[in-house]
Amino acid sequence: MRKSVRVKSFDLVAQDISEVDTHLLHALSAGVGWPHRPADWDFLRRVGQGIVAVDEIGRVFGSAMWFPQGEDLSTVGLVITTPRAQAQGAGRWLMEQVMERCKDRNLALNATKAAYPLYLTLGFQQEATVFMHRGNVSVVPELGLPQGTLSELPANGIGEITVCDILGFGVNRARVLAKLSEISATCVLRRSGKVAGYAMRRAFGGLQVIGPIVADNDDDAIQLAAWHLKAMKGHQVRIDTREETGAFADLLAQCGLAVGETTITMSKGRRFLNRSANAPWVYALAGHALS
Repeated sequence: MRKSVRVKSFDLVAQDISEVDTHLLHALSAGVGWPHRPADWDFLRRVGQGIVAVDEIGRVFGSAMWFPQGEDLSTVGLVITTPRAQAQGAGRWLMEQVMERCKDRNLALNATKAAYPLYLTLGFQQEATVFMHRGNVSVVPELGLPQGTLSELPANGIGEITVCDILGFGVNRARVLAKLSEISATCVLRRSGKVAGYAMRRAFGGLQVIGPIVADNDDDAIQLAAWHLKAMKGHQVRIDTREETGAFADLLAQCGLAVGETTITMSKGRRFLNRSANAPWVYALAGHALS
């Protein structure tokens, strides 16, 4: 494993992302048009681990992060390189560093179209498309009463959703959800006293992101999303989902959230997405890095 990569006339080495000034990371993401604010970088560094590619005077040319989920999975994100470094193979080098550090774990990520060919050559397999809905919430249609009760869940009650989330996400990501709950509003759907689904909302990139949303079926997912969307009328909202068509996707369109971009969910090792009938499913992502 190469410990450094040569770009033009200088060498880059890997440095722990926790040691790098947040504003340098913000400049990196802003330089490629990504929306992450300094506060978003700070949060992600509290949740996960990462490296940056720096030169001998501390200039940042790239980043990559991974987020341990359960005992044997890590999601990968924030794989960013400057155009000059990308052309010299820095993106591949960063991913090789990540895979070495996560060699005992299965991996999952959401690839941009530009990065998709690289991940294929690294052994990742395509699983699904993510549709990034974004817009000003113009109207929220009237819905019938939910099959159960909807209520806000305090951060200290986040343990209530663990079983539901494991069934939907596939592994126990309780630590990540606990961190998310600290900066999110969480709605929970209960039936007969049992959690049947939940949805979180938080500030990210200058707007509000609704996700994750985990529910048994479209109707429950719609009720959970609408709970947040009603509170966000007149505001910019983003929801990332793998639902291309159907009632849930229709609701987002009705509320004024159009698909602006798509990414591709990929995995290396065990298959990441395993949907079962009449079981919880992740209708909206927590984020592209957290999945």
